[in-house]
Amino acid sequence: MAKVAAKPDAGDPMARRKKLYEGKAKVLYEGPEPGTIVQYFKDDATAFNAEKKDVIEGKGVLNNRLSEFFMKGLTQIGVPNHFLKRLNMREQLVRAAEIVPLEVIVRNYAAGSMAKRLGLEEGMQLPRPIVEFSYKDDSLGDPLVPEEYIVAFGWASQQDMDDIVAMALRVNDFMSGTMYGVGIKLIDFKIEFGRVYEGDFQRLIVADEISPDSCRLWDIETGQKLDKDVFRQDLGSLNDAYTEVARRLGVLPSNVTHAATKPTLIN
Repeated sequence: MAKVAAKPDAGDPMARRKKLYEGKAKVLYEGPEPGTIVQYFKDDATAFNAEKKDVIEGKGVLNNRLSEFFMKGLTQIGVPNHFLKRLNMREQLVRAAEIVPLEVIVRNYAAGSMAKRLGLEEGMQLPRPIVEFSYKDDSLGDPLVPEEYIVAFGWASQQDMDDIVAMALRVNDFMSGTMYGVGIKLIDFKIEFGRVYEGDFQRLIVADEISPDSCRLWDIETGQKLDKDVFRQDLGSLNDAYTEVARRLGVLPSNVTHAATKPTLIN
């Protein structure tokens, strides 16, 4: 069956929506109401700063559902975030926010660039969760930066940094516990923050997405990787890995063994 294209008819107000930004994994459109954005999840997979690329049918559907699951969980424990509601299989409505130009990385175990940079054994448990920051700039390779740089260059204030670290560690507690409950070890993850304004007051919220694209997830018993490292390291089917995460979390029915490889897009 041919994939149904996302082609709303001319009478649909979404057909006239304005594209605000297109990244490696998502497209952002102007939302239906002021202060909202429609976030569309693509099937594109990239690694090594987009040097490796592919299209994985159904990946966007899984990431949309999983990010919804995690953002709703954060809302339940009082961590503010941009998620408002899921619109369809590939899109969700989120609050517009002024994105802080940082990627916030929380590490529980040594892996990836940290293991290589410090010569640590892959999978070694860290003495405590470590929060790192990288400056969001693809042309520079998203370099790691210390808090002193962040405050000095005005990317965030010292109060912002204190709040970001506290919120990132709360997200880590929630994510670690949720994953452990379904037999998955949360190795590390990356999140972004945005600023929203409520009257004269500014508030920081978790933005972007939380999905296997932005986490390292290993099966507790076998060490099997269930995240984007499957794509980076050619370890098998990325869809199978993401589907397994979704199945364990109850995002997919337990009798589903694989997400639809060619999902129908519902507008």
